[in-house]
Amino acid sequence: MKTAHEIRPGNVIMLDGSPWVVQKTETTRSGRNAAIVKLKLKNLLLNSGTETTFKGEDKLEDIILDRLDCTYSYFADPMFVFMDAEYNQYDVEAENLGDAAAYIVDGMEETCQVTFYDGKAISVEMPTTIVREVTYTEPSARGDTSGKVMKPATITGGGTVSVADFVKVGDKIEIDTRTGEFKKRV
Repeated sequence: MKTAHEIRPGNVIMLDGSPWVVQKTETTRSGRNAAIVKLKLKNLLLNSGTETTFKGEDKLEDIILDRLDCTYSYFADPMFVFMDAEYNQYDVEAENLGDAAAYIVDGMEETCQVTFYDGKAISVEMPTTIVREVTYTEPSARGDTSGKVMKPATITGGGTVSVADFVKVGDKIEIDTRTGEFKKRV
């Protein structure tokens, strides 16, 4: 059993007798009250989706599924194809990737974990940190030295990340895939 705080995108939990894959999590903390965790879920059996809310300390049954280290191979609309070390290919639907789809690029060297339920590839968990190149961002604003200034940047793969003001086009940056936050320039 895991608490709602410990649930991450890509985890599979059991609710009402059905397995659900977590596509997105959002934690809200307030002063005196307990933290609230909002989960966007997709049913693995019915292919339907829902959003639900839990208290941070609520216990959820985490299903242990088969996981396999794979590398990204190619995109065949609407499936992302991954390959394991023995050259077996596995198709994962684009909607099952959630936020991870923004970090997948052709020729990526990072190894992902593909999760299986009843022999079917259902989700992909990205490495904790990845390095991507900035393809577009606005130039720095002169004179703004008021602390931690952030601006939006587009990275290879099409995702958008808030980066520090000193980052420019062509820079390689490290991103935390769990939160989607800029960590540092590489």
